[in-house]
Amino acid sequence: MTSQPDGKPASPEHPEMPLIEHLLELRNRLLKMVLAVVVCFAAIYPFANELYLWLSEPIRSLLPVGQTMIATDVTSPFFAPLKLALVLAVFAAIPIILYQLWSFVAPGLYAHEKRLAFPLLFTSVLLFYAGAAFAYYVVFPLVFGFFTAIGPEGIVELPDISSYLNFVLKMFFAFGVAFEIPIATVLLILTGATTPADLAAKRPYVVVACFIIGMMLTPPDIISQTLLAVPMWILFEVGIIFGRLAKRETVETDEPAGE
Repeated sequence: MTSQPDGKPASPEHPEMPLIEHLLELRNRLLKMVLAVVVCFAAIYPFANELYLWLSEPIRSLLPVGQTMIATDVTSPFFAPLKLALVLAVFAAIPIILYQLWSFVAPGLYAHEKRLAFPLLFTSVLLFYAGAAFAYYVVFPLVFGFFTAIGPEGIVELPDISSYLNFVLKMFFAFGVAFEIPIATVLLILTGATTPADLAAKRPYVVVACFIIGMMLTPPDIISQTLLAVPMWILFEVGIIFGRLAKRETVETDEPAGE
């Protein structure tokens, strides 16, 4: 029996495909991903300035009366909204990007793998968006409130628009990735790399690791570090719970085939 490039035996469910066809399929999928980003960018860019005002609202609302943000670079008023529009275009196109990846990989998966892979893929998108939303609506008001409150008297706070954008994008990415912990936990359990019992036994080390990661990915203040570390720990516990359920479903699915 012939085999596919991934080593699985060819079958009616997994027909053999020449390498050149795989490469052509991958090229077409990549082109569709790029096109999706370009279309989203074209739709978002006309509103880039308004979107930047919305993004900067958490800090602008905390500035003293009469103070506002500034641009220390001549090109910042143009490039900061442009960069924001490009990043938001990628964010908006993530479902399409992941769908194209799924369409490329799905033909090589077995039925029970598809049943688990698609929910994990869909959930990972929602969790990433949830992490970014958590950063904007919960973390930013607390962090910026802390920063603006501890400044020395007589110091005028005039945040630079480019520096602020870089800061919030870093926070969006950090919280978006951190909220993927349940997916990573479930995948580790399903691949047999570990078990729910082993992960539960390592809970103290995981808590310490969460605070270390929070310290590395957030500004040097205890508020933002805690706001990242605690959700990471909670999501780790959620990942263990769903890992147990997914493992149980996989075992129940495989049992009839082995009889």
